[in-house]
Amino acid sequence: MRTVVMVAEKPSLAAALAKILSRGGAASRKGFNGACSVHEWTGRFPVTGEQARFKFTSVCGHVMSLDFVGKFNSWDRVDPAELFQAPTQKKEASPNLHMPSFLEKEAKGADFLVLWLDCDKEGENICFEVIDAVQSSMSRSTDKGKYGDLDSTLISFGPCQTPTLGFCVERHDKIQSFKPEPYWVLHVEVTSPAGRTLTLDWDRGRIFDKEVANLFLNLVKSNTTAKLTDVQKKEKAKPKPLALNTVEMLRVASSGLGMGPQHAMQIAERLYTQGYISYPRTETNSYPENFDLVGTLRQQQHHSDWGKEVSEILSNGIQRPKKGHDAGDHPPITPMKSASEAELGHEAWKLYEYITRHFIATLCSDCIYLLTTFTFTIGDEVFTCSGKTVIDPGYTTIMPWQAIPPEEMMPTCTVGETWPVNEIKLVERLTSAPDYLSEAELITLMEKHGIGTDASIPVHINNICERNYVTVISGRRLKPTTLGIVLVHGYQKIDLDLVKPTMRAAVEEQLTLIAVGKANYEAVLQHAIDIFKSKFKYFVENILAMDELFEVSFSPLASSGRPLSRCGKCRRYMKLIQAKPMRLYCPSCDEMFSVPQNGNIKIYKELRCPLDDYELLYCTTTIQGKGFILCPYCYNNPPFKDMKKMNGCNECTHPSCPYSLPQTGISSCSQCDNGVLVLDLNSAPKWKIVCNKCNVVVNILENAHKVAAMETTCDDCQSAIVEVQFKSKTPLADEAMEHTGCLFCDPVLVPLVEMKLGRHIRPVHRAGGGDRGRGSRAGRGGRGRGNRGKPKDKMAQLASYFV
Repeated sequence: MRTVVMVAEKPSLAAALAKILSRGGAASRKGFNGACSVHEWTGRFPVTGEQARFKFTSVCGHVMSLDFVGKFNSWDRVDPAELFQAPTQKKEASPNLHMPSFLEKEAKGADFLVLWLDCDKEGENICFEVIDAVQSSMSRSTDKGKYGDLDSTLISFGPCQTPTLGFCVERHDKIQSFKPEPYWVLHVEVTSPAGRTLTLDWDRGRIFDKEVANLFLNLVKSNTTAKLTDVQKKEKAKPKPLALNTVEMLRVASSGLGMGPQHAMQIAERLYTQGYISYPRTETNSYPENFDLVGTLRQQQHHSDWGKEVSEILSNGIQRPKKGHDAGDHPPITPMKSASEAELGHEAWKLYEYITRHFIATLCSDCIYLLTTFTFTIGDEVFTCSGKTVIDPGYTTIMPWQAIPPEEMMPTCTVGETWPVNEIKLVERLTSAPDYLSEAELITLMEKHGIGTDASIPVHINNICERNYVTVISGRRLKPTTLGIVLVHGYQKIDLDLVKPTMRAAVEEQLTLIAVGKANYEAVLQHAIDIFKSKFKYFVENILAMDELFEVSFSPLASSGRPLSRCGKCRRYMKLIQAKPMRLYCPSCDEMFSVPQNGNIKIYKELRCPLDDYELLYCTTTIQGKGFILCPYCYNNPPFKDMKKMNGCNECTHPSCPYSLPQTGISSCSQCDNGVLVLDLNSAPKWKIVCNKCNVVVNILENAHKVAAMETTCDDCQSAIVEVQFKSKTPLADEAMEHTGCLFCDPVLVPLVEMKLGRHIRPVHRAGGGDRGRGSRAGRGGRGRGNRGKPKDKMAQLASYFV
């Protein structure tokens, strides 16, 4: 029996498709990488007509990523200009998932490979990544199949991101340069014979000269009646919507539902993976001829909100949807089954409701109405008034927010009637500046200029928000920040092309030519690299123009922030800059140090790091008062091989520093794989031990005067023995003031620990024999308390650890 391996883009999609294809008969097991399941069943394979063994699994997005080789992989050590010629290499996108090995193992000996991935450039890229991973292990060459109808804080430049920001700043510049002008209009109110009051529009519109406007006022203000000289009636249609594609869904979600594009896309993807809607990333707004419109509509027939309207449409016969654009990717976004708000939740329901109503509306008729225009004369001046009378509501019965309100209906009248004038006055107004771009307007501009795709448009908008280039204000409008404005103006001052959408559009056009075989891949690639390299070189040569703008708009670092701690080099105070990203700056050395971003930073007892003489800091997070000590220099420049950047003292492996992991570690954390519970030295008198990796916080020995970890460990759980001293109010038996024991096993100390983790402590494996000395064991924390023998003296200690 032949074996068929099928691969989808996401685990949830693989599970859903396997359930459908196997008619619920698939047996499922976890793959060895722990992230992807494998669903197996036996059935008929349509390609050969034979019985086959099916294995359906998935990837988790991209299998591989492209990166520079190691020596070019640090912005701090490499001139960016070198990167245009630097060699690149493919790496696993998620090394922890071991995806290539997983795919190779599952495809071993398989005869066919079927790929259930997106029918777009990115999906095709993942197709080839999967093929590369499995081809060597399959029993014969593979055939690639794509079933598109069923599938699923920094300053930067980006060829899509920057033009997107440019649109917002361009509108901001128009608002700032706008000068309002006064103008005058004649305001007239009349009353119909039936007693209804109408406001008339002056045929001359706006007058920008007040004296001329007063002249016209004097000509008509003596008249007490208005004569109806003409009535025009014309039947018009309000067209029903085209089928729904991604861009239109994002526009409506922002303008009508109050959802940001990124948030709306996440909800749509969740609705899709749960089977409520079709694939939400599509540029197509036209249904294929073979699409089962009636069957899809019938699923909504018994819905409590629109079931009645659906039944009427089915009984009267559906109206064929309007022809739109077929991009050849996926069908329009369509509801796949009926759902309720209780089932989906409020946010998801709002989007599902719109998608469903939009689909139903495409199968209705247009809204037909009668446009009636009255023409009046008052003296020699002409005034008009228009209104609409609904003939056939059509699709607006299912999309009531687009319905024509009854108050727009015009009263009945005959030509030649005179209506009494209630009021004639001259009204002064001001021309108004355009408003900031709404998300919906920005999406329209991006689509028009070819910036991004239906999938990436929300990502680009989200990026300029997250990077503090724009802020979302009332009405989901995007107001550029000072940073965003200066950034765009700086790009424009140096090279206008960097902000224009044309550069990215030109690249996309070349990619399309490659796809249809009209351009050479290597030639296009080299041409694009040459263009960007020359622009980068020119930008670097003229970077001072950008600096000039930043100096005008932002305070220099030397005059920003507040003094906090002393520098280890010059012994002068460094300043804490609290504006994001929060950082420490030494004006004397002109050096910058990153600090934790989501916490409160303060100086720690004016104590210094034994390695570099920088004053220590203490960071308190919002998680149950959890805090840790850090050296600003070591935090940015790890001194030891096994210490990562942005680690505090509770992860430092210095052998003798009293704040390091070997001196404060208590035991392995039971809630995470690599964490160590360490003593928070700044938590007295409400002492805590906290995990240096996850959010575990354990309250211990409240009101103790001193708590210290000792060199010996517990025989039962391998945790460090703790020495505790009380001065008053001792909870110890016989009013003892001192005690030594294990926090998790000692019957005297266990009641004083809020979270009793002793039973869950993982054993700590020793590096040597039975000696409990500090250097001979793998550590109190399992991984972090030092795994080398104790050096002979302090200089030897530092030499053995310092890089």
